Amino acid sequence: MIEDKLDQLSYLEALVKPKVDDIQDDGLYYNRQVSNGVTVRARIEDRENEVKDDKALERKRTPVYSGVLSYFPDALKEVSKSSLQGQKQHNHGEKLYWDKGKSTDNEDAMVRHLIDHSVNPMDDDGVLHLAKVAWRALAALQIYLDNQNK
Repeated sequence: MIEDKLDQLSYLEALVKPKVDDIQDDGLYYNRQVSNGVTVRARIEDRENEVKDDKALERKRTPVYSGVLSYFPDALKEVSKSSLQGQKQHNHGEKLYWDKGKSTDNEDAMVRHLIDHSVNPMDDDGVLHLAKVAWRALAALQIYLDNQNK
């Protein structure tokens, strides 16, 4: 199913991005492959409207629901329990939020929970160690991405 969607995206991308050698000499038209090798001529100015769809195409390359949430619904529910338990431990009843400054050792904590899982899958607070491993892995990834986007 995902392969089909990726094929569709490749197909759509081919529609909106003509190759330089496909642009005609007059500069007004370009060749656009539509399907099964069929080529049509399209006006360059029409392509400008198609380029606006590039952002939508990029969003479709990020299948958050179909590529993550639908794969791991139960696992993500367990991770959310870990998040809630961390809230109770660190923020004492305040609104649920992630205070990134309170725990900066995500990689170390992740490995500690992985080791603890091999001894007993359940932590003392009733949350699975593997859920805490996943939460810490997501936290480390998010912080890394935040720093890349600065």
